Amino acid sequence: MLDWFNQFYRHIATTPLSPWLEVLPAQLAKWEKQQHGEFAKWVKLLNKLPKLTPSTIALLNTVQIGSKDDVSEYESKQIEGLLKRFMPWRKGPFQLFDIHIDTEWRSDWKWDRVAPHISPLNDRKVLDIGCGSGYHMWRMLGHNPELVVGVDPTDLFLIQFQAIKHFNPDPRIHLLPVGVEQLPELKAYDTVFSMGVLYHRKSPIEFLQQLKSQLRKGGELILETLVVDGDENTVLVPGERYAQMRNVWFLPSCAALTHWMQRLGFKNVRTVDVDQTSTEEQRSTEWMTNQSLIDFLDPEDRNLTIEGYPAPKRAVLIAEA
Repeated sequence: MLDWFNQFYRHIATTPLSPWLEVLPAQLAKWEKQQHGEFAKWVKLLNKLPKLTPSTIALLNTVQIGSKDDVSEYESKQIEGLLKRFMPWRKGPFQLFDIHIDTEWRSDWKWDRVAPHISPLNDRKVLDIGCGSGYHMWRMLGHNPELVVGVDPTDLFLIQFQAIKHFNPDPRIHLLPVGVEQLPELKAYDTVFSMGVLYHRKSPIEFLQQLKSQLRKGGELILETLVVDGDENTVLVPGERYAQMRNVWFLPSCAALTHWMQRLGFKNVRTVDVDQTSTEEQRSTEWMTNQSLIDFLDPEDRNLTIEGYPAPKRAVLIAEA
Protein backbone atom coordinates (compact mmCIF):
# COMPACT_ATOMS: atom_id res chain seq x y z
CA MET A 1 0.00 0.00 0.00
CA LEU A 2 2.82 2.43 0.73
CA ASP A 3 3.87 1.92 -2.90
CA TRP A 4 0.90 4.12 -3.73
CA PHE A 5 2.73 7.04 -2.11
CA ASN A 6 6.42 6.20 -2.65
CA GLN A 7 6.08 7.02 -6.34
CA PHE A 8 4.67 10.42 -5.37
CA TYR A 9 7.54 11.06 -2.94
CA ARG A 10 10.04 10.44 -5.73
CA HIS A 11 8.11 12.57 -8.17
CA ILE A 12 8.06 15.71 -6.03
CA ALA A 13 11.54 15.36 -4.48
CA THR A 14 13.15 17.69 -7.02
CA THR A 15 10.19 20.04 -7.59
CA PRO A 16 8.84 23.10 -5.74
CA LEU A 17 6.51 20.67 -3.94
CA SER A 18 9.44 19.05 -2.10
CA PRO A 19 8.84 20.93 1.23
CA TRP A 20 5.73 18.74 1.62
CA LEU A 21 8.07 15.79 2.18
CA GLU A 22 9.00 17.28 5.55
CA VAL A 23 5.52 16.50 6.94
CA LEU A 24 3.74 14.14 4.52
CA PRO A 25 5.26 10.80 5.68
CA ALA A 26 4.20 11.53 9.26
CA GLN A 27 0.73 12.56 8.10
CA LEU A 28 0.30 9.31 6.18
CA ALA A 29 1.65 7.25 9.08
CA LYS A 30 -1.02 8.84 11.30
CA TRP A 31 -3.66 8.17 8.64
CA GLU A 32 -2.70 4.48 8.53
CA LYS A 33 -3.49 4.18 12.25
CA GLN A 34 -6.93 5.73 11.80
CA GLN A 35 -8.15 3.97 8.67
CA HIS A 36 -11.75 3.00 8.09
CA GLY A 37 -12.61 -0.36 9.63
CA GLU A 38 -13.26 -1.84 6.17
CA PHE A 39 -10.04 -0.52 4.65
CA ALA A 40 -7.96 -3.71 4.93
CA LYS A 41 -10.80 -5.67 3.32
CA TRP A 42 -11.03 -3.14 0.51
CA VAL A 43 -7.30 -3.44 -0.17
CA LYS A 44 -7.60 -7.23 -0.39
CA LEU A 45 -10.41 -6.83 -2.90
CA LEU A 46 -8.32 -4.35 -4.90
CA ASN A 47 -5.53 -6.91 -5.09
CA LYS A 48 -7.93 -9.36 -6.73
CA LEU A 49 -8.44 -7.14 -9.76
CA PRO A 50 -6.89 -8.87 -12.79
CA LYS A 51 -3.73 -7.44 -14.32
CA LEU A 52 -4.73 -6.21 -17.75
CA THR A 53 -3.27 -3.90 -20.38
CA PRO A 54 -6.02 -1.73 -21.88
CA SER A 55 -5.86 -1.32 -25.64
CA THR A 56 -7.20 2.23 -25.44
CA ILE A 57 -7.28 5.02 -22.87
CA ALA A 58 -9.43 8.10 -23.48
CA LEU A 59 -9.50 10.91 -20.92
CA LEU A 60 -10.06 14.12 -22.85
CA ASN A 61 -13.81 13.81 -23.44
CA THR A 62 -14.61 10.93 -21.10
CA VAL A 63 -12.90 8.50 -18.72
CA GLN A 64 -12.72 5.33 -20.77
CA ILE A 65 -10.10 2.67 -20.13
CA GLY A 66 -9.92 -0.44 -22.27
CA SER A 67 -12.53 -2.06 -24.46
CA LYS A 68 -14.75 -5.12 -24.26
CA ASP A 69 -12.31 -7.00 -26.49
CA ASP A 70 -9.54 -6.66 -23.87
CA VAL A 71 -11.26 -8.96 -21.37
CA SER A 72 -12.91 -12.34 -21.25
CA GLU A 73 -16.50 -12.65 -20.10
CA TYR A 74 -15.21 -14.07 -16.80
CA GLU A 75 -12.80 -11.16 -16.28
CA SER A 76 -15.52 -8.64 -17.05
CA LYS A 77 -17.86 -10.15 -14.46
CA GLN A 78 -14.98 -10.41 -11.98
CA ILE A 79 -14.07 -6.72 -12.39
CA GLU A 80 -17.67 -5.55 -12.14
CA GLY A 81 -18.29 -7.67 -9.05
CA LEU A 82 -15.19 -6.34 -7.30
CA LEU A 83 -15.92 -2.71 -8.19
CA LYS A 84 -19.44 -3.01 -6.81
CA ARG A 85 -17.90 -3.95 -3.46
CA PHE A 86 -16.66 -0.34 -3.36
CA MET A 87 -20.13 1.22 -3.56
CA PRO A 88 -21.47 3.84 -3.31
CA TRP A 89 -19.82 5.39 -6.37
CA ARG A 90 -20.72 9.09 -6.27
CA LYS A 91 -18.53 10.92 -8.84
CA GLY A 92 -18.05 9.76 -12.41
CA PRO A 93 -19.03 8.12 -14.75
CA PHE A 94 -16.25 5.68 -15.62
CA GLN A 95 -16.08 3.22 -18.48
CA LEU A 96 -13.76 0.27 -17.77
CA PHE A 97 -13.53 -2.46 -20.40
CA ASP A 98 -17.13 -1.66 -21.43
CA ILE A 99 -18.30 -1.79 -17.80
CA HIS A 100 -20.27 1.40 -17.21
CA ILE A 101 -19.92 2.73 -13.66
CA ASP A 102 -23.04 4.88 -13.56
CA THR A 103 -22.28 7.13 -10.61
CA GLU A 104 -24.69 9.27 -8.58
CA TRP A 105 -23.33 12.46 -10.12
CA ARG A 106 -22.92 13.19 -13.81
CA SER A 107 -19.59 14.81 -12.98
CA ASP A 108 -18.87 15.00 -16.70
CA TRP A 109 -21.60 17.63 -16.95
CA LYS A 110 -19.86 19.73 -14.30
CA TRP A 111 -16.54 19.36 -16.10
CA ASP A 112 -18.17 20.46 -19.36
CA ARG A 113 -19.30 23.65 -17.61
CA VAL A 114 -15.86 24.29 -16.10
CA ALA A 115 -13.39 23.27 -18.82
CA PRO A 116 -14.10 26.00 -21.43
CA HIS A 117 -13.14 28.74 -18.96
CA ILE A 118 -9.84 27.53 -17.49
CA SER A 119 -6.29 28.19 -18.64
CA PRO A 120 -4.69 25.29 -20.54
CA LEU A 121 -3.46 22.60 -18.16
CA ASN A 122 -0.64 21.23 -20.30
CA ASP A 123 2.67 21.08 -18.42
CA ARG A 124 1.05 22.51 -15.28
CA LYS A 125 1.20 21.32 -11.68
CA VAL A 126 -2.44 20.87 -10.72
CA LEU A 127 -4.03 20.38 -7.29
CA ASP A 128 -7.61 19.18 -6.74
CA ILE A 129 -8.72 19.82 -3.15
CA GLY A 130 -11.60 17.61 -2.01
CA CYS A 131 -11.20 15.50 -5.14
CA GLY A 132 -13.51 12.65 -4.12
CA SER A 133 -12.73 9.49 -6.06
CA GLY A 134 -10.72 11.48 -8.59
CA TYR A 135 -13.04 11.66 -11.60
CA HIS A 136 -12.13 15.25 -12.41
CA MET A 137 -8.43 14.47 -11.89
CA TRP A 138 -8.58 11.95 -14.72
CA ARG A 139 -10.24 14.56 -16.94
CA MET A 140 -7.46 17.01 -15.98
CA LEU A 141 -4.89 14.37 -16.91
CA GLY A 142 -6.40 14.26 -20.38
CA HIS A 143 -5.02 17.79 -20.88
CA ASN A 144 -1.42 16.61 -20.42
CA PRO A 145 -0.37 18.37 -17.20
CA GLU A 146 3.02 17.79 -15.58
CA LEU A 147 1.35 16.49 -12.40
CA VAL A 148 -2.16 16.11 -10.94
CA VAL A 149 -2.43 15.83 -7.16
CA GLY A 150 -5.71 15.21 -5.37
CA VAL A 151 -6.31 15.42 -1.64
CA ASP A 152 -9.34 13.95 0.11
CA PRO A 153 -9.43 12.29 3.54
CA THR A 154 -12.23 9.81 2.72
CA ASP A 155 -10.79 6.29 2.61
CA LEU A 156 -13.39 4.86 0.23
CA PHE A 157 -12.55 7.55 -2.33
CA LEU A 158 -8.89 6.54 -2.18
CA ILE A 159 -9.86 2.92 -2.84
CA GLN A 160 -12.05 3.89 -5.79
CA PHE A 161 -9.24 6.02 -7.22
CA GLN A 162 -6.75 3.17 -6.86
CA ALA A 163 -9.19 0.81 -8.57
CA ILE A 164 -9.15 3.06 -11.65
CA LYS A 165 -5.40 3.63 -11.43
CA HIS A 166 -4.88 -0.16 -11.29
CA PHE A 167 -5.82 -0.20 -14.97
CA ASN A 168 -4.11 3.09 -15.86
CA PRO A 169 -1.01 3.45 -13.64
CA ASP A 170 0.02 6.82 -15.04
CA PRO A 171 2.85 8.21 -12.86
CA ARG A 172 1.57 11.79 -13.15
CA ILE A 173 -1.62 11.35 -11.08
CA HIS A 174 -1.83 10.80 -7.31
CA LEU A 175 -4.44 10.97 -4.54
CA LEU A 176 -3.34 11.60 -0.95
CA PRO A 177 -5.72 10.86 1.97
CA VAL A 178 -5.21 14.16 3.80
CA GLY A 179 -7.32 17.25 4.40
CA VAL A 180 -6.67 20.78 3.20
CA GLU A 181 -5.75 21.86 6.73
CA GLN A 182 -2.79 19.46 6.62
CA LEU A 183 -1.26 21.02 3.50
CA PRO A 184 1.82 23.21 4.01
CA GLU A 185 1.79 26.59 2.28
CA LEU A 186 3.55 25.45 -0.86
CA LYS A 187 2.70 28.36 -3.19
CA ALA A 188 3.82 26.08 -6.01
CA TYR A 189 0.79 24.93 -8.03
CA ASP A 190 -0.10 26.50 -11.34
CA THR A 191 -3.77 25.56 -11.03
CA VAL A 192 -5.87 24.70 -7.98
CA PHE A 193 -9.37 23.25 -8.23
CA SER A 194 -11.85 23.18 -5.37
CA MET A 195 -15.22 21.81 -6.43
CA GLY A 196 -17.96 21.14 -3.93
CA VAL A 197 -16.01 21.87 -0.74
CA LEU A 198 -16.43 25.50 0.39
CA TYR A 199 -19.93 25.04 1.83
CA HIS A 200 -18.70 22.17 4.01
CA ARG A 201 -16.15 24.41 5.77
CA LYS A 202 -17.02 26.16 9.03
CA SER A 203 -14.58 28.96 8.20
CA PRO A 204 -14.96 29.79 4.49
CA ILE A 205 -12.56 32.75 4.56
CA GLU A 206 -9.85 30.59 6.12
CA PHE A 207 -10.51 27.93 3.49
CA LEU A 208 -10.16 30.43 0.66
CA GLN A 209 -6.86 31.56 2.17
CA GLN A 210 -5.71 27.91 2.30
CA LEU A 211 -6.48 27.60 -1.41
CA LYS A 212 -4.54 30.77 -2.17
CA SER A 213 -1.54 29.52 -0.18
CA GLN A 214 -1.14 26.60 -2.60
CA LEU A 215 -0.89 28.78 -5.72
CA ARG A 216 2.19 30.37 -7.19
CA LYS A 217 1.88 34.07 -7.94
CA GLY A 218 -0.37 34.35 -10.97
CA GLY A 219 -1.65 30.81 -10.55
CA GLU A 220 -5.30 30.07 -11.26
CA LEU A 221 -8.04 29.01 -8.82
CA ILE A 222 -11.16 27.26 -10.08
CA LEU A 223 -13.79 27.33 -7.32
CA GLU A 224 -17.13 25.55 -7.67
CA THR A 225 -19.62 25.76 -4.82
CA LEU A 226 -23.25 26.12 -3.79
CA VAL A 227 -24.57 29.66 -4.01
CA VAL A 228 -27.78 31.63 -3.50
CA ASP A 229 -29.16 34.64 -5.34
CA GLY A 230 -28.43 38.06 -3.90
CA ASP A 231 -26.00 40.95 -3.54
CA GLU A 232 -22.57 41.12 -1.89
CA ASN A 233 -24.16 41.03 1.57
CA THR A 234 -26.25 37.89 0.92
CA VAL A 235 -25.17 34.70 2.70
CA LEU A 236 -27.46 31.81 3.66
CA VAL A 237 -26.51 30.02 6.87
CA PRO A 238 -28.89 27.04 6.97
CA GLY A 239 -30.09 25.22 10.05
CA GLU A 240 -29.09 21.69 11.02
CA ARG A 241 -29.66 20.38 7.49
CA TYR A 242 -29.63 21.69 3.94
CA ALA A 243 -30.99 19.27 1.32
CA GLN A 244 -30.62 16.68 4.08
CA MET A 245 -26.87 17.37 4.37
CA ARG A 246 -25.75 18.07 7.93
CA ASN A 247 -22.40 19.72 7.19
CA VAL A 248 -23.45 22.76 5.17
CA TRP A 249 -22.43 26.06 6.72
CA PHE A 250 -22.28 29.02 4.33
CA LEU A 251 -23.98 29.56 0.97
CA PRO A 252 -22.98 33.00 -0.32
CA SER A 253 -24.22 34.81 -3.37
CA CYS A 254 -21.75 35.06 -6.24
CA ALA A 255 -21.34 38.75 -5.44
CA ALA A 256 -20.56 38.01 -1.79
CA LEU A 257 -18.11 35.27 -2.71
CA THR A 258 -16.40 37.56 -5.19
CA HIS A 259 -16.08 40.20 -2.45
CA TRP A 260 -14.55 37.65 -0.04
CA MET A 261 -12.01 36.57 -2.64
CA GLN A 262 -11.06 40.13 -3.52
CA ARG A 263 -10.55 40.95 0.16
CA LEU A 264 -8.09 38.05 0.31
CA GLY A 265 -6.09 39.40 -2.61
CA PHE A 266 -7.39 37.30 -5.50
CA LYS A 267 -7.30 39.13 -8.82
CA ASN A 268 -9.60 39.06 -11.83
CA VAL A 269 -12.36 37.23 -9.95
CA ARG A 270 -15.21 36.31 -12.27
CA THR A 271 -18.24 34.04 -12.24
CA VAL A 272 -18.23 31.92 -15.40
CA ASP A 273 -21.20 29.62 -14.78
CA VAL A 274 -24.28 29.35 -12.57
CA ASP A 275 -26.47 26.25 -12.83
CA GLN A 276 -29.27 24.80 -10.71
CA THR A 277 -28.61 21.11 -10.09
CA SER A 278 -31.16 18.88 -11.81
CA THR A 279 -32.40 15.46 -10.77
CA GLU A 280 -30.85 14.15 -13.99
CA GLU A 281 -27.39 15.33 -12.90
CA GLN A 282 -27.61 13.88 -9.36
CA ARG A 283 -29.64 10.72 -8.89
CA SER A 284 -29.69 7.19 -7.53
CA THR A 285 -28.23 4.50 -9.79
CA GLU A 286 -27.27 0.84 -9.77
CA TRP A 287 -23.87 1.97 -8.43
CA MET A 288 -25.29 4.35 -5.79
CA THR A 289 -28.54 2.97 -4.45
CA ASN A 290 -29.03 5.41 -1.55
CA GLN A 291 -31.37 8.40 -1.62
CA SER A 292 -30.33 11.25 -3.88
CA LEU A 293 -31.37 14.76 -4.88
CA ILE A 294 -35.01 14.03 -5.74
CA ASP A 295 -35.52 12.84 -2.16
CA PHE A 296 -34.06 16.08 -0.78
CA LEU A 297 -36.33 18.49 -2.67
CA ASP A 298 -39.82 19.69 -1.79
CA PRO A 299 -42.14 17.33 -3.71
CA GLU A 300 -44.53 20.26 -4.35
CA ASP A 301 -41.84 22.70 -5.53
CA ARG A 302 -38.54 21.41 -6.93
CA ASN A 303 -37.08 24.91 -6.58
CA LEU A 304 -36.98 24.39 -2.81
CA THR A 305 -35.21 21.86 -0.62
CA ILE A 306 -37.23 19.66 1.68
CA GLU A 307 -36.36 22.11 4.47
CA GLY A 308 -37.70 25.09 2.50
CA TYR A 309 -34.39 26.63 1.37
CA PRO A 310 -33.58 27.50 -2.26
CA ALA A 311 -32.75 24.30 -4.19
CA PRO A 312 -29.06 23.60 -4.86
CA LYS A 313 -27.57 26.08 -7.31
CA ARG A 314 -23.88 25.81 -8.16
CA ALA A 315 -21.53 28.46 -9.46
CA VAL A 316 -18.02 28.34 -10.93
CA LEU A 317 -15.70 31.24 -10.12
CA ILE A 318 -12.18 31.68 -11.49
CA ALA A 319 -9.48 33.95 -10.09
CA GLU A 320 -5.72 34.49 -10.03
CA ALA A 321 -3.48 34.54 -6.98
